[in-house]
Amino acid sequence: MDNSADRGDGAARATGSAVREGAATTSNGRAAAEGGGTATAAEPAAATERVHSPWRRVVVKLSGEAFSGDEPLGISPSVVQRIAQEIVAVVKDGVQVAAVVGGGNMFRGRELAESGIDRARADYMGMLGTVINCLALQDVLEKLGVDTRVQTAITMGQVAEPYIPRRAIRHLEKGRIVIFGAGLGAPFFSTDTSAAQRALEIGAEALLKGTQVDGVYDADPRIFPGAVRFQRLDYSDVLRLELKVMDTTAVSLCMDNDLPIVVFDLLEKGNVVRAVRGERIGTLVSRPGGIDARR
Repeated sequence: MDNSADRGDGAARATGSAVREGAATTSNGRAAAEGGGTATAAEPAAATERVHSPWRRVVVKLSGEAFSGDEPLGISPSVVQRIAQEIVAVVKDGVQVAAVVGGGNMFRGRELAESGIDRARADYMGMLGTVINCLALQDVLEKLGVDTRVQTAITMGQVAEPYIPRRAIRHLEKGRIVIFGAGLGAPFFSTDTSAAQRALEIGAEALLKGTQVDGVYDADPRIFPGAVRFQRLDYSDVLRLELKVMDTTAVSLCMDNDLPIVVFDLLEKGNVVRAVRGERIGTLVSRPGGIDARR
């Protein structure tokens, strides 16, 4: 499965030309996107400031690389525990939560294809890797006392339910966490696109992209100390500036259906709850003035 927009460091960053031209920092800390004014840099804000009303049903996109912690491959039980605790905190807040899990800590379809494996077969290997992560997350969540269901786009009845949207919605209404695995069940689509599609089909109000950095930057902040973190972006800014928030198919799908995206640091305690409650956190990608259009 292609997770090319979902690298291990979670950094959402621009291509070289966008780094040079896409956002310029002004004296008041606000960045102006090239040719437009909807991209704004992060500014200090009170923790209780609300940028939207609370959401009641969300999809959380979890990168597979986050599951490996500091290791290049595999699963770090302590990291999965931290992720699970963040999700449980949201459920206890009365929010219906579904998760889409990547598989980059196991296999990355595009990179396998570059090594000579047939691209479609490599993507299917990646899909199976996501299911391993789903089962790991399910195990920890249930040990924390929350009922879960894993649904996969590839039928594997001994370990998961098949993906059935109406059944997934019913699970959510009963307070269960639903974990979607195996992407869309078809090659050439990323798990980001799968997250956007699942969110739309189950009627989620937002897509939360949990990464290992605190939002979308115009460059990798670890390499460029002066990189600008955007506070809010329009979908068109993401596409035009080639910001690596998600792959373009996923962003376009969200844009066409007015599905907000929040990019934030997944491992910062309480961040998922804050994102759902509407507190200013990370980077919000939406249409200007249209954040509550789906409510």
